[in-house]
Amino acid sequence: MSDSVKDKVIAIIAEQAVMDVSDVTPDSTLEDLGIDSLGLVESIFAIEEAFDIQVPFNANEPEQSDFDISSVASIIDAIEKLVAEKA
Repeated sequence: MSDSVKDKVIAIIAEQAVMDVSDVTPDSTLEDLGIDSLGLVESIFAIEEAFDIQVPFNANEPEQSDFDISSVASIIDAIEKLVAEKA
């Protein structure tokens, strides 16, 4: 897990959850953090903008998406793959 990607993703998620960065752990789920579907979409947009990537996520059908949102760690892993593919 690249620290810069990890730190940036955690910062974005913490901002959406209106929490301190130290309260967001890789094991946290979005539900644990109180992030609803709108917060998720806003997080995805912020992540896309921060890394200049396209996240393959369908907000209308999240279970049909190839993008794993089951935990902060899974989101970080997926973002790292997308960033690596772009490079």
